[in-house]
Formats: sequence, C-alpha cells, structure tokens
Amino acid sequence: MTGDGRFGRFGGRYMPETLMEAVLELEAAYDRFRADPTFTAELGRLLSEYAGRPTPLTFAPRLTADLGCRVYLKREDLLHGGAHKLNNTLGQALLAKSMGRTRLIAETGAGQHGVATAIVGAALGLPVEVYMGGLDVERQRLNVFRMELLGATVHTVETGTRTLKDAINEALRDWAASFETTHYLLGTAAGPHPYPTMVRDFQAVIGAETRRQCRVAEGRLPDLLIACVGGGSNAIGMFAPFAAEPSVRMVGVEAGGEGIETGRHGATLSAGAPGVLHGTLSYLLQDAAGQVAGTHSIAAGLDYPGVGPEHAHYHETGRVEYTAVTDDEAVEALGYLSRAEGIIPALESAHAVAEARRRSGTMARDEIMVISISGRGDKDMHALARRRGVVV
Repeated sequence: MTGDGRFGRFGGRYMPETLMEAVLELEAAYDRFRADPTFTAELGRLLSEYAGRPTPLTFAPRLTADLGCRVYLKREDLLHGGAHKLNNTLGQALLAKSMGRTRLIAETGAGQHGVATAIVGAALGLPVEVYMGGLDVERQRLNVFRMELLGATVHTVETGTRTLKDAINEALRDWAASFETTHYLLGTAAGPHPYPTMVRDFQAVIGAETRRQCRVAEGRLPDLLIACVGGGSNAIGMFAPFAAEPSVRMVGVEAGGEGIETGRHGATLSAGAPGVLHGTLSYLLQDAAGQVAGTHSIAAGLDYPGVGPEHAHYHETGRVEYTAVTDDEAVEALGYLSRAEGIIPALESAHAVAEARRRSGTMARDEIMVISISGRGDKDMHALARRRGVVV
C-alpha cells in the first residue's frame, strides 16, 4: 500500500469537501493510536476477555474424508455476536472513544455489523444509530431486534435498491453533518482511505491466529485458504497475513446469486469493471450507462455492488483467485456442513463451503485447506425456512 492509501491503482480518497476533514482527522488519529501501547493493550484485552479470542481452528474429519485433503474451519462464528464483525467494531469504537467522539453510526447489510456495532456501543457507553436497507430489514428481522435490544436505533432506508449500498449512502450523509461528534464505523474493507487499511488491520487477527494455529496442528502453513467476499473484510482479514507466502493459495468466493448470466448476482470481481463508489476506486457492478447496478444474493452480507480495493488489486495481480457460487449452491452447502460437522454456517460463509466442495479430489491427501466460517447461521433460519415453505 502507498502513503495515499492505494493498492496498486486501486483505493484512494474520493470524497466531497464536506467529509475530507473527517477522513484526514481519522487517518491521523489511527496512525497515532495504532502505535500507542496503551491503545493496543486495551484492544487486546477486549478481544480476549470480551470478544472471546482466539477463535478455534477446528479440524473437520468428515469434510476431510469427503473432500480428499485435510480440512480445517476457522471459527469466527464463535466470536461474541456470532460473526467476525466484532474484530473491527471493537477496534474502531475504541479509536472513536480515544478521539473524543460521543456517538457511533454504522451501515449494515446482513445485520451482523449492525449487531457488532450495537454490542460495542453498549460495552463502551456510546449511543449507536444503524442504517439498514428496507429489503435487508425484511429478511433479517432477527438482527434488527437484536440491535434494538442492545440499545441501538435502526433507520430503515427505502431509497434506491433498499440494500447495503443505500444504507452506506445514508450513513455518509449523517456523518457529513455530524462528524465533529460522531464516528462512522464502516463495516467492510472499502470506502475512502484510511478505512480499507484500518478494517484490514483490525480483521487481520483472523489470519494471524490461523497461521499460529495451523503451525501447532500441522507443523506448517496451509496450502489453500477459502473465504467469502462481499465488501471483503472477512476475506482480507484471513488473506493479509498470508499474502507474502507464495506457497499459500487463496480463493475469494463472491455471490453468484441466480447465475452470472442472469445479471442477478453480487459477483463484483467476476463480472464488474473499475469505478468509484463510496470514496474508493475499485471494481463495481455497473449497467450499460455506467451507473451502479442492482445486486442480488440470498446472503444479505454479500449483495454489495463494490468490493474492497485491496481485493481489486489482488484480483488484477492474480495473487488471489476469485470465484462465484450461486444461491442454490450456498443453501446446499449450508445443509452439507450442518449435517457433516454439526456446525451451521451463515449463508455468507456457506459460499466458501460450496467452493470447497467444488474442489473435492483436487488436492493431495496431506494438503491443508482452511475455510473461513465468517459467521453462524442463526440469522438465516427464517429465510431458509420460508424457502422450504416451512413456518417457524
């Protein structure tokens, strides 16, 4: 990464003047506090005592027998809150408090980032307001209830496609009018610099733990990492600590929705083109007129029309392979892991499991595959039940 927050040609800071002061102040504060031993010690304490880190690297014996290689699951579903999101929200909320901010705002798609922001707001005594697209509110009502139970105010966004993109737009409008007292706790590794770097750094605990745990379990690093990609925070957190290891292959799995050919998907790197969205240059899904296209995924956390700029760089350089998994494949993979190992993954994570199944028989018996289970599937049970015609 360069000093102006670029990963190759991607990244940067494309912001209106109304927000430039805010992001410059945030960059300076992050550079200062991440080198502060008191800040890092307090964050480490919260991750351990409050969030429950480290999360396990679980050997999956039945997947190992079925897929033909040694399979491990990195269990971010066991983190407090049920997903990897708390790694980032704890770091950013602690930073906000250190900066003297008295209010947190956030966007959310699947609701997991909203829940994680509400959790840290309650833990650190900061009021929280969350923006969520109307479509996502309808399919993730459990997480809306959880946010409200934790004391957050949830604003339903009914403009545009009523999904994550529109929630981010509303959060940015709020921040532009309130940044002197408010921190915008962006949930993914996108947005203007320093957000992609900051979110990656807070999420890199996933890959750092995986390195250590795999060495303990197997005496060496894994051969293959697989993680789902929406905006990309879970995947970049897993990939970043391995990026300089040429022996470790990495695969990011996007939302294939109803199929790339239908146009109803969220596979930005598979079907998009470079453009600017939400303050960063990256790959975007665009229509024939160059406007941001609509997205679709059964997994609410994967239907963002952009992707983090570091992923765009890894895509263009070939360091990471990016694929797409359809809704049907993800649903089947969720059931597969549930039955095989007694672990119910989130629909987002199930995309990574589906990609692992595709690779059955392609690796040697002694090769090591690690699948990132970014979250648990509780939030998706109502949607899955409706899909099957079951009333719960």
